[in-house]
Amino acid sequence: MTIAICGSLTFHADMRSVQETLTKLGHKAIVPKSLRLIEHEGFQKPKTVSERLKAEAKYDFIREHFRAIESSDAILVVNPAHHGISGYIGGNTFLEMGVAFYLQKPIYLLNPVPSMEYELELAAMHPVVLNGELARI
Repeated sequence: MTIAICGSLTFHADMRSVQETLTKLGHKAIVPKSLRLIEHEGFQKPKTVSERLKAEAKYDFIREHFRAIESSDAILVVNPAHHGISGYIGGNTFLEMGVAFYLQKPIYLLNPVPSMEYELELAAMHPVVLNGELARI
C-alpha cells in the first residue's frame, strides 16, 4: 500500500521513523517535501509567518503534499503531543486530512484524536486510531 505521511514539520524525526517502519512492513511511504529539504538541503522550519509564506511560495509545500495524498492509497497522521495537547493535529495536517476524506482515502492516526477546537470535525472523518501500532495498517 502507498501511504502519504502527514504531520507537523516539528515531528520530522518521528515521520522519518514511521516511514522506515512502514517500509519494513512492506508499504511505500511518502514523506512531505519539507522533510526531504531538512535532511538534504539544510532547510529549517520557518519561524515567522512571513518566512513561512516565502517558503510556501518557493516550494509549494501544501499543493505538493495534496498531490501525494491523491496518488496514495491512504494517509497516516503522525500526531504526538505538542503545545501541551496529546495527539496534536495542526492546521496544515487538518487540511491534508480533509483532502484524504474528500478523496475517500483511509485516514490513520498514530495516536488518538486530540481534544482540540476541531475535535468533532476530526472524529467525523472516521480516522482509524492505531495507538502507535503501525502493524495494524
